[in-house]
Amino acid sequence: MKLTLADAYARDAIDPLARFRDRFHLPQGVIYLDGNSLGALPAATTDRMADAVSRQWGDGLIRSWNRERWIDAPTRIGARIASLIGAAAGEVIVADSTSVNLAKLLGAALAARPGRRIILSEPGNFPTDLYIAQGMAGAELRIVERDQIEAAIDDDVAVLMLTHVHYKTAAVHDMAALTAAAQAKGALTLWDLSHSVGAIPVDLGAANADIAVGCGYKYLNGGPGAPAFLYVAKRHQQSLANPLSGWMGHAAPFEFTDSYAPADGMKRWLTGTPPILALAALEVGVDLVAQAGLAAIETKRVALTQFLIDCVADRCPQLTLVSPSDPARRGSHVSFRSDNAWPLNAALIARGVVGDFRAPDILRLGVTPLYLGFADIWRAVDHLADLIDSGEWDAPEFHARTDVT
Repeated sequence: MKLTLADAYARDAIDPLARFRDRFHLPQGVIYLDGNSLGALPAATTDRMADAVSRQWGDGLIRSWNRERWIDAPTRIGARIASLIGAAAGEVIVADSTSVNLAKLLGAALAARPGRRIILSEPGNFPTDLYIAQGMAGAELRIVERDQIEAAIDDDVAVLMLTHVHYKTAAVHDMAALTAAAQAKGALTLWDLSHSVGAIPVDLGAANADIAVGCGYKYLNGGPGAPAFLYVAKRHQQSLANPLSGWMGHAAPFEFTDSYAPADGMKRWLTGTPPILALAALEVGVDLVAQAGLAAIETKRVALTQFLIDCVADRCPQLTLVSPSDPARRGSHVSFRSDNAWPLNAALIARGVVGDFRAPDILRLGVTPLYLGFADIWRAVDHLADLIDSGEWDAPEFHARTDVT
């Protein structure tokens, strides 16, 4: 039986998260299916940023480091993110970018495993993860196929570095099983949670994870270039050393001594001055996810992604699903393969349906439960089916390649 717009409306009518849609700025006439790359703007962020700029910075000046507790923002927001990923409050801190945090943690992991020089990962891992690993002095990146990872963990592996949800296919790794396999061989595990946090269940504590990173601008809706976060399990916090030993990670930064002494706990993973304005925006997005609740987000994620898959199967059988069919093994975006993925995506964007393309042939559609409904999904697929049936996607302007998304 084909799914109808009436079916979509019926599901939206009983959606407990529908009320969150009005808490985001969404352009009229746009169906936004790219929140897995850049989350939408929370409505409250505009006022929060204005206050941070005009009152806190403009009026408070340097006094706001104490009055507004700017100095505590990395740990305060880190504690909120910790609650979203199954970590303790003292195991997460917000700092720098995902790439910089990867470099910090890889350097620390290699130093903690002397005699081992292999960083193990998989082909098609997100490029920045592989690039950072390739640049680690004295280390070697070993890449093996997804189904060979466990067998490839040997006594030369210092750290297993994987992205929990694959950025292209949305396939989810078994974090607990792979972590246990790595630890059984004496290796550490480093998980990239950039496509997981705020989107799917993550329980670092239950998985006995060692270290992790994640970004703030996707499902946490912290804005373009939002600060990232890093996680270090409590049991490793005294033994792992931040190789970027900057002023803010010092045990007593305001004593201004010439010699470095690392702070206790997660504060040692700070390096430079925290980006306060960017942190103000991120805090709004993190709070929204926490208010919605991970259980409700997960229930809707499963339903929305399945609805998208079913609608495409009904209306666009020419497209091949490449994301896992099992919702427990699938993230919050859905990818389809087509030789015409680029022009199809460009034609969709021209109609106000914003997804994205991933080389060489993937149409990737992000499903963000906080501001998308079932009617949005149905209309998006209706546009896609119409483009395919009419051949409109084949217009010359849709074949011109750009680097926008």
